Order: sequence, then structure tokens, then C-alpha cells
Amino acid sequence: QVQLAESGGGSVQAGESLRLACEHSGWRSNYYCMAWYRQAPGKQREAVAAFDNNNDAYYVDSLEGRFTISLDFGKNTLYLDMFNVQASDTAMYYCAAVEDTWCYPDEFRQATRFRYWGQGTQVTVSS
Repeated sequence: QVQLAESGGGSVQAGESLRLACEHSGWRSNYYCMAWYRQAPGKQREAVAAFDNNNDAYYVDSLEGRFTISLDFGKNTLYLDMFNVQASDTAMYYCAAVEDTWCYPDEFRQATRFRYWGQGTQVTVSS
């Protein structure tokens, strides 16, 4: 079974940068899609970005340019680099994954597409 473990969250000031990491293991399939989601207090969980092991990357339009998703195959780790963070980025960030599929631009926004979820890592941005 796929296991995901996020790390890297914390409290930062607006304008700073932060790197989140998601260590992953237990893959059965040779191809998969991984994503970052976030959930702010009182709001629904929303997609941030997705990356598959075919090296395809997708972003929600509002975050592309400030966030970068990447996958280090040697370290079995998915990253989310966050630049110029804003108070609106305050949320619990989750790593998600699904096997036997690549990522697709119209599908990675659907949380129900992902079978595996991590416990989350909290990001708090103060202005």
C-alpha cells in the first residue's frame, strides 16, 4: 500500500519561501500521479498542483508562477516549493496519490481521484 508522509510546514512571514516534502513508498504500479492539496479553515480542500512519473506537471492557474512542484525519483520525495507566500496560503497541505494513471489537467483538481492521502503539514503565513 502506498504510504505518504508530509513535512516542511511551519510559520513564515508573508513574502518568504517554504519547501514542503512528501516522502512516498509502497508503489505497486509503474505509473502514478501525485498531487498537493490544501485546506484552509472553514474552506473545502482544493488542489494546488500535480506531478506524475511521466514528468508532467499541472497547476491551478492562480498559483502557477509562485508554486513549483517537482519529484525527486532518487529520494522518493515529492516537493512543493512555495515562493512569496501570502496570508491566503495559510492552510493544511496534503500530499495525495493514485496509481495506474498519469495526471491530467482536468482531473487532478478532483480530490476523489486520489486514493492515498498523507496526514498533512500545516503552513501558517503571517503578514
